[in-house]
Amino acid sequence: MIGYITVGTNDIGKASAFYDALLGEMGAKRTMDFDVFKVWSIGKGTEFSVTLPFNKEAATVGNGVMVALQADSPEMVDRMHAKALELGASDEGAPGPRGDQGFYAGYFRDPDGNKLNFFHY
Repeated sequence: MIGYITVGTNDIGKASAFYDALLGEMGAKRTMDFDVFKVWSIGKGTEFSVTLPFNKEAATVGNGVMVALQADSPEMVDRMHAKALELGASDEGAPGPRGDQGFYAGYFRDPDGNKLNFFHY
């Protein structure tokens, strides 16, 4: 149902380098590469993108907004969360089980402050 998710950035070069390295760990590659808009995909399902805001205003973080990226295993959640921190993200919740329903997630904020997580369910 969801085709793509976009987060804003104020530095497209820095954001591109961050997501090239981070999403590359999952096998994602850039599928669109414009001066102000970049898109990554693993070749199926939802795509992820970053953009400079169309209205030329500063990109800001949406309060309560979070992007969740599905991982193949809890170990992949651990690896991806660690990679995000290595690339300059800040920790918003170490990887681990959440509740008792088999949900496992690690939360972080990208260098622009956007909140994301990697999860396995």
